[in-house]
Amino acid sequence: MTKDNSYFFCGIGGSGMLPLATILRAKGANVAGSDRALDQGRSEDKFEWLRARGITLFAQDGSGLAEGQTLIASAAIEDTVPDIAAAKRLGCERLTRAQLLARLFNAAELPIAVGGTSGKSTVTGMTGWILADCDRDPTVMNGAVMKNFLGEEGGFASARVGAGAPFVSEVDESDGSIALFDPYIAVLTNISLDHKSMDELRDLFGEFARRATHVISNADDRESAALIDGLQITGVTGFGFSDGANFRAVEVEEQPLGSRFTLDARGKRYPVTLQVPGRHNIANALAALAAAEAAGVPIEDAVAAIGRFEGLRRRFDVVGTAGGVTVIDDFGHNPEKILATLRTLKAFPGRLLVFFQPHGYGPLRVMGDDLAAMFATELHADDRLFLCDPVYFGGTTDRSVSSVEIVGRIEEAGGTADYVAERQEVGERLVQLAENGDRIVIMGARDDTLIDFAQDLIRRIEARD
Repeated sequence: MTKDNSYFFCGIGGSGMLPLATILRAKGANVAGSDRALDQGRSEDKFEWLRARGITLFAQDGSGLAEGQTLIASAAIEDTVPDIAAAKRLGCERLTRAQLLARLFNAAELPIAVGGTSGKSTVTGMTGWILADCDRDPTVMNGAVMKNFLGEEGGFASARVGAGAPFVSEVDESDGSIALFDPYIAVLTNISLDHKSMDELRDLFGEFARRATHVISNADDRESAALIDGLQITGVTGFGFSDGANFRAVEVEEQPLGSRFTLDARGKRYPVTLQVPGRHNIANALAALAAAEAAGVPIEDAVAAIGRFEGLRRRFDVVGTAGGVTVIDDFGHNPEKILATLRTLKAFPGRLLVFFQPHGYGPLRVMGDDLAAMFATELHADDRLFLCDPVYFGGTTDRSVSSVEIVGRIEEAGGTADYVAERQEVGERLVQLAENGDRIVIMGARDDTLIDFAQDLIRRIEARD
């Protein structure tokens, strides 16, 4: 991975591709790329940000590839895509994003991997921030923009490049690539149904934990606890709210935009203040504090640092308030993540106007029943829920399960929801419906323009009033 290497990213604007490309560029490698969104005129500010960092961008027509480059592309991209065809013709080495990341990660002196169904990005951001604030100068690879690093990296700080020993990265089980990573410290946030069957997830996360020297595991999550107990491994630190946790939260005080609790760890107690709300974020903080301790950071230093953690973009991200209406942008896209956000909001008064944009047709086939049951149970009679068509940027996919069917399942489960095909019309309805005291929640993944949609709602409500 020296400055003499040259890489070409097909889909460079993706949430996993962009931070990896910026890490390589910061390390001195020659980096170029293409993206369908660039060709379609979407997310222009992101691509200008990449150009400003010395990354050359091309149309996704094969013209950017050169002999001797390494192509970074998803394994799912068809050979008919011009960039892929050009790379084959030129004899370029081809790696997936995960394969390249694993090479960098496994070569690090202190590799720290964060896995699990939910909370990976937040725990990665928290751990990375603690290590940076405590002068460990880590490299951090995340799938979300970390607000604490915006001053260093600008508007798309989903990665941080450091010269220290730690390399903190979230790792993905959805494509099985978690198997490529050899962590010294492995964090397991939780295990629940998402992209794979439970049996597949147990195998992947079990091997993930076996490979690590230190394992930080959720003592309150039944699946995680059973898995770790069955492995009979040493070096396990449990985190949670229950009596058996090594890093335990007690005396919890939830607040609308933060929380306070006391950390009970290693025979001592430490007062903790967080700038991010919800019990799920307290659990995330416990995981990060335990990981930082395993990395050699004194607990009292880690506690002080996490109080300065500002959160991630699109993770319960308060966009603004207008006319007494608060707009929140959130990455929630599976039942576990959405449930955590809704329960955080429901701890305080106010009607919820929820817009959920599914992140694909495939996830609806896998999670449709669980999503429907969750929405039907968690939303109250006076709340409103809107679903539009799933994200689709081209290609072939099975559309047998759509948002229309999910709305039907929500109603069968006793809830209410509205299907509105076009997002623009959803926005119009939200602006019309919103009243003083309401919270509008924008939810969905794989679409950077959702933050623009949320910001536009604030402007339109201001203009309305």
